[in-house]
Amino acid sequence: MALEITWLGHGTFHLVLPNGETIVCDPWIGEGATRNPAYPDGFKITRCDTILISHGHFDHIHDAVPLAKKFNSKVVAIYETCHWLGRKGVENCSGMNKGGTQTVGSLTVTMTHAVHSCGITDDDGSIIYGGEAAGYVIKLPDGRRVYFAGDTNVFSDMALIAELYKPQLAFLPIGDLFTMGPREAALACRLIGAEQAIPMHFGTFPRLTGRPSELQKLAPNTRILELTPGVPYTW
Repeated sequence: MALEITWLGHGTFHLVLPNGETIVCDPWIGEGATRNPAYPDGFKITRCDTILISHGHFDHIHDAVPLAKKFNSKVVAIYETCHWLGRKGVENCSGMNKGGTQTVGSLTVTMTHAVHSCGITDDDGSIIYGGEAAGYVIKLPDGRRVYFAGDTNVFSDMALIAELYKPQLAFLPIGDLFTMGPREAALACRLIGAEQAIPMHFGTFPRLTGRPSELQKLAPNTRILELTPGVPYTW
Protein backbone atom coordinates (compact mmCIF):
# COMPACT_ATOMS: atom_id res chain seq x y z
CA MET A 1 0.00 0.00 0.00
CA ALA A 2 1.60 3.25 -1.16
CA LEU A 3 1.58 6.48 0.83
CA GLU A 4 1.92 9.66 -1.25
CA ILE A 5 4.04 12.21 0.60
CA THR A 6 4.27 15.80 -0.60
CA TRP A 7 6.45 18.27 1.25
CA LEU A 8 4.87 21.72 1.23
CA GLY A 9 7.96 23.44 2.57
CA HIS A 10 9.24 24.01 6.11
CA GLY A 11 7.46 21.54 8.43
CA THR A 12 4.26 21.12 6.40
CA PHE A 13 3.39 17.80 4.74
CA HIS A 14 0.47 16.52 2.66
CA LEU A 15 -0.09 12.76 2.98
CA VAL A 16 -2.53 10.79 0.84
CA LEU A 17 -3.53 7.18 1.40
CA PRO A 18 -4.56 4.94 -1.53
CA ASN A 19 -8.24 5.44 -0.65
CA GLY A 20 -7.81 9.21 -1.03
CA GLU A 21 -7.82 9.93 2.69
CA THR A 22 -5.69 13.04 3.18
CA ILE A 23 -3.67 14.16 6.20
CA VAL A 24 -1.98 17.53 6.55
CA CYS A 25 0.78 17.87 9.14
CA ASP A 26 1.60 21.28 10.67
CA PRO A 27 -0.22 23.43 8.08
CA TRP A 28 1.49 26.67 7.14
CA ILE A 29 0.44 28.24 3.84
CA GLY A 30 -0.33 31.86 4.65
CA GLU A 31 -0.63 34.90 2.44
CA GLY A 32 1.41 38.05 2.04
CA ALA A 33 3.76 38.70 4.93
CA THR A 34 2.65 35.52 6.71
CA ARG A 35 3.18 33.25 3.70
CA ASN A 36 5.34 30.16 3.96
CA PRO A 37 8.11 31.19 1.54
CA ALA A 38 8.86 27.56 0.70
CA TYR A 39 5.23 26.66 -0.09
CA PRO A 40 5.03 25.40 -3.70
CA ASP A 41 3.38 27.87 -6.07
CA GLY A 42 0.03 26.67 -7.33
CA PHE A 43 -0.36 23.75 -4.93
CA LYS A 44 -3.97 23.41 -3.83
CA ILE A 45 -5.25 21.37 -0.92
CA THR A 46 -8.53 19.94 -2.20
CA ARG A 47 -9.22 17.46 0.59
CA CYS A 48 -8.19 17.37 4.22
CA ASP A 49 -9.62 14.64 6.43
CA THR A 50 -7.15 15.00 9.29
CA ILE A 51 -4.81 17.70 10.55
CA LEU A 52 -1.94 16.76 12.87
CA ILE A 53 -0.38 19.62 14.83
CA SER A 54 2.90 19.11 16.64
CA HIS A 55 2.88 22.46 18.48
CA GLY A 56 1.40 25.93 18.44
CA HIS A 57 4.08 28.09 16.82
CA PHE A 58 2.68 30.10 13.90
CA ASP A 59 4.79 28.27 11.32
CA HIS A 60 3.10 25.00 12.28
CA ILE A 61 -0.47 26.03 13.09
CA HIS A 62 -1.10 29.11 10.95
CA ASP A 63 -3.64 27.53 8.60
CA ALA A 64 -5.15 24.90 10.89
CA VAL A 65 -8.31 26.93 11.59
CA PRO A 66 -9.23 27.82 7.96
CA LEU A 67 -8.43 24.32 6.71
CA ALA A 68 -10.41 22.64 9.49
CA LYS A 69 -13.41 24.90 8.88
CA LYS A 70 -13.30 24.44 5.11
CA PHE A 71 -13.07 20.64 5.14
CA ASN A 72 -14.52 19.83 8.59
CA SER A 73 -11.22 18.10 9.28
CA LYS A 74 -10.52 16.19 12.45
CA VAL A 75 -7.72 18.06 14.20
CA VAL A 76 -5.32 16.27 16.53
CA ALA A 77 -3.11 18.25 18.90
CA ILE A 78 -2.07 18.36 22.52
CA TYR A 79 -4.99 19.18 24.83
CA GLU A 80 -4.23 22.87 25.45
CA THR A 81 -3.71 23.62 21.76
CA CYS A 82 -7.01 21.91 20.96
CA HIS A 83 -8.70 24.08 23.60
CA TRP A 84 -7.40 27.20 21.82
CA LEU A 85 -8.51 25.86 18.43
CA GLY A 86 -11.99 25.21 19.80
CA ARG A 87 -12.20 28.84 20.90
CA LYS A 88 -11.35 29.79 17.31
CA GLY A 89 -14.30 27.81 15.97
CA VAL A 90 -12.75 24.42 15.15
CA GLU A 91 -15.55 21.96 15.88
CA ASN A 92 -13.87 18.60 15.31
CA CYS A 93 -10.80 18.80 17.55
CA SER A 94 -9.51 15.72 19.35
CA GLY A 95 -7.06 16.71 22.06
CA MET A 96 -4.67 14.18 23.53
CA ASN A 97 -1.41 13.96 25.44
CA LYS A 98 1.92 12.21 25.29
CA GLY A 99 1.77 8.43 25.40
CA GLY A 100 -1.85 8.43 24.30
CA THR A 101 -3.13 6.71 21.18
CA GLN A 102 -6.29 7.30 19.19
CA THR A 103 -7.85 6.20 15.92
CA VAL A 104 -8.13 8.95 13.33
CA GLY A 105 -9.85 7.81 10.15
CA SER A 106 -7.95 4.70 9.07
CA LEU A 107 -4.82 5.72 11.01
CA THR A 108 -3.67 4.99 14.54
CA VAL A 109 -1.91 8.00 16.03
CA THR A 110 0.30 8.00 19.12
CA MET A 111 1.61 11.24 20.63
CA THR A 112 5.27 11.26 21.61
CA HIS A 113 7.61 13.62 23.40
CA ALA A 114 9.48 16.50 21.76
CA VAL A 115 12.04 18.96 23.14
CA HIS A 116 10.80 22.39 22.06
CA SER A 117 8.62 25.30 23.21
CA CYS A 118 4.94 25.79 22.37
CA GLY A 119 3.67 29.37 22.68
CA ILE A 120 0.67 30.29 20.52
CA THR A 121 0.56 33.79 19.04
CA ASP A 122 -3.00 35.01 19.60
CA ASP A 123 -4.88 37.50 17.45
CA ASP A 124 -3.65 40.48 19.50
CA GLY A 125 -0.02 39.41 19.15
CA SER A 126 0.31 38.08 22.68
CA ILE A 127 1.84 34.65 23.25
CA ILE A 128 -0.32 32.25 25.25
CA TYR A 129 0.35 28.81 26.69
CA GLY A 130 -0.21 26.05 24.16
CA GLY A 131 0.70 22.96 26.16
CA GLU A 132 3.92 21.22 25.19
CA ALA A 133 5.43 20.43 21.84
CA ALA A 134 4.98 16.85 20.70
CA GLY A 135 5.62 14.38 17.91
CA TYR A 136 3.54 11.54 16.48
CA VAL A 137 3.92 7.90 15.51
CA ILE A 138 1.43 7.22 12.73
CA LYS A 139 0.44 3.63 12.06
CA LEU A 140 -0.81 3.16 8.50
CA PRO A 141 -3.55 0.70 7.53
CA ASP A 142 -0.91 -1.69 6.13
CA GLY A 143 0.90 -1.77 9.48
CA ARG A 144 3.87 0.43 8.55
CA ARG A 145 4.77 3.16 11.02
CA VAL A 146 5.94 6.71 10.45
CA TYR A 147 7.50 8.98 13.08
CA PHE A 148 6.74 12.68 12.62
CA ALA A 149 9.06 14.40 15.09
CA GLY A 150 7.75 17.94 14.78
CA ASP A 151 10.19 20.56 16.04
CA THR A 152 12.64 19.02 18.48
CA ASN A 153 16.19 18.48 19.55
CA VAL A 154 17.51 14.94 19.79
CA PHE A 155 16.63 13.29 23.11
CA SER A 156 17.67 9.93 24.50
CA ASP A 157 14.10 8.66 24.80
CA MET A 158 13.95 8.45 21.01
CA ALA A 159 15.36 4.99 21.74
CA LEU A 160 12.07 4.22 23.51
CA ILE A 161 10.16 5.31 20.41
CA ALA A 162 12.26 2.81 18.45
CA GLU A 163 11.67 0.05 21.00
CA LEU A 164 7.93 0.62 21.35
CA TYR A 165 6.85 1.53 17.81
CA LYS A 166 9.68 0.60 15.42
CA PRO A 167 9.03 3.30 12.79
CA GLN A 168 10.36 2.59 9.32
CA LEU A 169 10.35 6.25 8.24
CA ALA A 170 11.14 9.36 10.29
CA PHE A 171 10.44 13.01 9.51
CA LEU A 172 13.19 14.99 11.25
CA PRO A 173 13.95 18.73 11.51
CA ILE A 174 17.52 19.62 10.58
CA GLY A 175 17.62 23.41 10.20
CA ASP A 176 19.46 24.21 13.45
CA LEU A 177 18.91 27.36 15.56
CA PHE A 178 15.25 26.60 16.40
CA THR A 179 15.53 22.81 16.15
CA MET A 180 18.33 20.28 16.00
CA GLY A 181 20.82 20.52 13.18
CA PRO A 182 22.34 17.69 11.12
CA ARG A 183 24.76 16.61 13.87
CA GLU A 184 21.95 16.06 16.35
CA ALA A 185 19.63 14.64 13.68
CA ALA A 186 22.26 12.03 12.78
CA LEU A 187 22.17 10.79 16.36
CA ALA A 188 18.36 10.84 16.19
CA CYS A 189 18.58 8.59 13.13
CA ARG A 190 20.64 6.08 15.09
CA LEU A 191 18.38 6.18 18.15
CA ILE A 192 15.17 5.82 16.13
CA GLY A 193 16.54 3.11 13.87
CA ALA A 194 14.32 3.94 10.90
CA GLU A 195 15.63 2.80 7.53
CA GLN A 196 14.71 6.12 5.92
CA ALA A 197 14.39 9.74 7.04
CA ILE A 198 12.88 12.84 5.46
CA PRO A 199 14.53 16.13 6.52
CA MET A 200 12.30 19.14 7.23
CA HIS A 201 12.36 22.60 8.79
CA PHE A 202 15.43 23.73 6.85
CA GLY A 203 16.19 26.29 4.17
CA THR A 204 12.99 28.30 4.66
CA PHE A 205 15.01 31.19 6.03
CA PRO A 206 18.76 31.87 5.73
CA ARG A 207 19.36 31.09 9.40
CA LEU A 208 18.04 27.53 9.00
CA THR A 209 21.37 26.30 7.70
CA GLY A 210 21.18 22.49 8.01
CA ARG A 211 21.09 20.55 4.75
CA PRO A 212 20.11 16.95 3.85
CA SER A 213 23.49 16.27 2.23
CA GLU A 214 25.22 17.04 5.51
CA LEU A 215 22.85 14.74 7.39
CA GLN A 216 23.50 11.94 4.88
CA LYS A 217 27.25 12.20 5.48
CA LEU A 218 26.74 12.00 9.23
CA ALA A 219 24.14 9.21 9.09
CA PRO A 220 25.44 6.81 6.41
CA ASN A 221 23.27 3.91 7.61
CA THR A 222 20.04 5.82 7.06
CA ARG A 223 18.69 6.62 3.61
CA ILE A 224 18.02 10.36 3.61
CA LEU A 225 15.17 11.30 1.28
CA GLU A 226 15.55 14.88 0.06
CA LEU A 227 12.13 15.96 -1.17
CA THR A 228 11.31 18.94 -3.37
CA PRO A 229 8.34 21.05 -2.25
CA GLY A 230 5.26 20.23 -4.33
CA VAL A 231 6.70 17.03 -5.86
CA PRO A 232 4.98 13.86 -4.54
CA TYR A 233 7.06 10.98 -3.24
CA THR A 234 5.56 7.50 -3.06
CA TRP A 235 6.57 5.44 -0.04
